[in-house]
Amino acid sequence: MDEILSTHPKTDTFDLELLRAAIDAANACASTCATCSDACLHGDDAGSMTRCIDLDNQCAAICRATADILSRPGPNGDSWRAVVEACVAVCTECAEECARHADHHDHCRICAEACRACADACRALLDAAS
Repeated sequence: MDEILSTHPKTDTFDLELLRAAIDAANACASTCATCSDACLHGDDAGSMTRCIDLDNQCAAICRATADILSRPGPNGDSWRAVVEACVAVCTECAEECARHADHHDHCRICAEACRACADACRALLDAAS
């Protein structure tokens, strides 16, 4: 991401290091949530994991959208903020849900960590752009 972002002619809207970190965290979170959802679905007690599966799927979707939006850093108004704020909200909720299952499912522990990391990276980007 560093190389391609540094070639963009209109990146003065963002701190490139924070932008890259948010994109990377969102991509990692999307993949992790997709895997966690699948692991929950195919585990021994999928019925009790319905909320976790739903939040994993929502989180994967918003993280993919966030990474996509942030990968186009040219002047684009402030609409990106709403997407990043939504990402923070869903990642936080997903992390809380996955953390409830972390003692029994390593995939949920790993997912909660990825969600927290994404929320933190997105918050840092929002804070720097204020």
